[in-house]
Amino acid sequence: MPVQPTVAVIVVAAGSGTRLGRPEPKAFAPLAGRPILAHALDRVFGMSEPAQVIVVAPASHHAVGAELATSIAGAAAEYVTVVAGGASRQASVAAGLAALWPSVDTVLVHDAARALTPSEQFDLVVRRVTESRGGVTPALPVTDTIKRVGPDIADSAGALHVTDAAVRGTVDRSELVAVQTPQGFPRAALLDAYAAAAEEYTDDAALFAAAGGPVRTVAGAADAFKITTPWDLRRAEQELAPDAAPHGVRTGLGIDVHAFDAATPLWLGGVHWPGEPGLAGHSDGDALSHAICDALLGAAGLGDIGSRFGTADPQLENARGDVFLTATVALLRDAGFSIGNVAVQVIANHPKLGPRRHEVEAHLSGIVGAPVSVAATTSDHLGFTGRGEGIAAIATALVQQAT
Repeated sequence: MPVQPTVAVIVVAAGSGTRLGRPEPKAFAPLAGRPILAHALDRVFGMSEPAQVIVVAPASHHAVGAELATSIAGAAAEYVTVVAGGASRQASVAAGLAALWPSVDTVLVHDAARALTPSEQFDLVVRRVTESRGGVTPALPVTDTIKRVGPDIADSAGALHVTDAAVRGTVDRSELVAVQTPQGFPRAALLDAYAAAAEEYTDDAALFAAAGGPVRTVAGAADAFKITTPWDLRRAEQELAPDAAPHGVRTGLGIDVHAFDAATPLWLGGVHWPGEPGLAGHSDGDALSHAICDALLGAAGLGDIGSRFGTADPQLENARGDVFLTATVALLRDAGFSIGNVAVQVIANHPKLGPRRHEVEAHLSGIVGAPVSVAATTSDHLGFTGRGEGIAAIATALVQQAT
């Protein structure tokens, strides 16, 4: 069990998102090659302090949401809880509240559709809730002129129509703000407010205030806009564009080191080397394959082999390098990346790679689905590789993000 956090973040990702015009629920629609929810969780896990992260997914996507959330969390997956949402946003938040750990006393509720909300925004809300013991919502000043229009502009379904509506007056925008998420609350007071709620509210701050709870604002963030329409989605893609190299081409570097272990067989580059001492490690110690995994994951911004797979998983004990490579390639594919090529330099006194280089390259290229070149050198008897204590491998990878 992880250290019990006092903060929880409920990430509401159960909406259908019909206005986005996508077949999948909105939080699972692709944004720059990854689901919107993945970007939102990246920011949540960027918080300065540990938090229980409760993802509320559509019942139809519960398993998909759980797999995505745990993969994004990596080594922090033990902090993740995934629950099925309800028929309304309010019901979905209630489902998240029911999953709170006993240690939690501050609850943040966040819309996954605000996927680019900075991590600092979460930290700020937590601090203000701790200080005030009331509700807190990020807010931005309203810059547009706001008009009040006639009451005859909504249809029977409540949809707003503004064509040919009569303007009744201008609203003083100096008293108005546009609120965002995450919104934060003391746990006990928020639970009481939900228990007392007799109608649906558009956000949790309104529900909390209706129950008599005080709500104050903190400065919002321009990046925390809500992805609702295809235009919003395109805007979010543009916001993310500076993080990628021109034309979506990205490079990664991976380094892995393992000591020799004469009691085990040697697997290097996914190939068995009879008569050679093996490599120590939780898995088969295949430094060459592991370095490729780190290079690919780093190029795609998907973490590293330790955070993705870790040594705590008993299923990976003695696992071959092929297992990690296959899983890594799948992660990149799911994130919208194609692999251009991989180059690896092995530093060791033995085994002699030259006679089997083409065999290793062919094997690895088949798994990666792109050219893999392997070279080898020694360190002229310097360092641990020169003393024959182990093997080091350095890999570089070139990947391209789908446009």
